[in-house]
Amino acid sequence: MNGTFDIYTLLFLVVAVVILLRLRNVLGRRTGSERPRYDPYSARDVRSSANDDNVVTLPRGEDGRVIDGVHDQQESAEERIRNFMPQEGPVADGLVDIAKADPAFDPKQFLQGAKAAYEMVVTAFAEGNTKALKQLLSSDVYDGFVDEIRSRHDKNESVDTSFVGINKADVIEAELKSRSAQVTVKFVSQLITAIRNKRGEVVEGDPKQVREVTDIWTFAREITSRDPNWKLVATQPAN
Repeated sequence: MNGTFDIYTLLFLVVAVVILLRLRNVLGRRTGSERPRYDPYSARDVRSSANDDNVVTLPRGEDGRVIDGVHDQQESAEERIRNFMPQEGPVADGLVDIAKADPAFDPKQFLQGAKAAYEMVVTAFAEGNTKALKQLLSSDVYDGFVDEIRSRHDKNESVDTSFVGINKADVIEAELKSRSAQVTVKFVSQLITAIRNKRGEVVEGDPKQVREVTDIWTFAREITSRDPNWKLVATQPAN
């Protein structure tokens, strides 16, 4: 009995080993359809590149350093201003002083913003939109604009204004007063303007005529402020 038991036991062990080896060969084999192991770094790269249409790559300098999208920070303030305004004079000197005090200041970007602000202010004033004006004007200038809007309202007058475009915008003054950067721009624009009474009759202007308008506006910003926006602080008639 003991010999017979030992032989059957040995046979069962051999069969078990053979079955385990076959299972190992099947279960341990890669078919190419398995899910890859999770790699947190690889997953992060996939998320970053999944929406390439929404990603903007900042330009880099020759040394691979990221440029801030406005100008190379290693470019000196004077070089930046001279490229914008080659001619020497008090205006260029004032812009240099501003750029030295505020490394983020770029005259080309400023002028683009000034043009946009000009159109917004002209349109908001015509519409009587004091909320929009308050975001763009200093308190003194805002009060003057609001007085004009109220006077117009008291007379039951309305203004029809169509902004055609800006023909020209030039920086004519620039200076750094204490920590306040001030830049004056001369705008030459085309507008269609007409003032109507409460009956809708035109009392001033012409709703069909495009006229050229020249405005001189001064914008200011505290260079120590975290607020990057400039505000209109003064207006004056063109000579």
